[in-house]
Amino acid sequence: MKLLEQKKALITGATRGIGEGIARKFAAEGADVAFTYLSSAEKAQALEADLQKESVKAKGYRSDASSFEQSVDLVNQVVEDFGTIDILVNNAGITRDNLMLRMSEEDWDKVINANLKSVFNLTKQVIRPMLKQRSGSIINLSSIVGIGGNAGQANYAASKAGIIAFTKSIAKELGSRNIRSNAIAPGFIATDRTDAIDDKMKEEFFKNIPLNRFGTTEEVADLAAFLASDRASYISGQVISVCGAMNC
Repeated sequence: MKLLEQKKALITGATRGIGEGIARKFAAEGADVAFTYLSSAEKAQALEADLQKESVKAKGYRSDASSFEQSVDLVNQVVEDFGTIDILVNNAGITRDNLMLRMSEEDWDKVINANLKSVFNLTKQVIRPMLKQRSGSIINLSSIVGIGGNAGQANYAASKAGIIAFTKSIAKELGSRNIRSNAIAPGFIATDRTDAIDDKMKEEFFKNIPLNRFGTTEEVADLAAFLASDRASYISGQVISVCGAMNC
């Protein structure tokens, strides 16, 4: 039996990077996958078709996770289409990096809304179906920047640190109902964003990473699949870094 067989998962921001890696891993492990996207319908349709090749149900939904109203509509539609939600992965997020002296209020608000308010929005909506079935796994994507901070990323670091505190609070609040809440804190992960970094700059980054390389989306997805599965049934309220020992 596959690790996530018969599970129904909702993943936000899944048409690229870590979110896409998690969607592909979940489908390969037998989960039916609902996922969100914000702008690229073409990418969403391609991902939907790829996931269905794993003989699972897959469907993409255009939805802005930072909007409370859209989150209500999304979860209602997913429950109608899939029957329930066993797993929520809060992955949607953005960056708007700048030194605090130059950071605008708009860039602060955008990052907090997209990264942190979105976690509140989706978690609040999935609680009802999870309470009904007395089980569920909520996985929130934080960052090592949320643990240690980073110059030029005060908004991003604050949002990711907030996710960690939120994760721990939800674990304590909903544990008696068999609903688990964990956070993953990736370090430098190879995505289309890191592809744009030149080799010399990568070598400088590697000096601070004991494993001397970027991680892969598959490595983050492997952890997400484990945390989503029944094999992690006694793991809740934890923050697990995937960072090549950069944050140990």
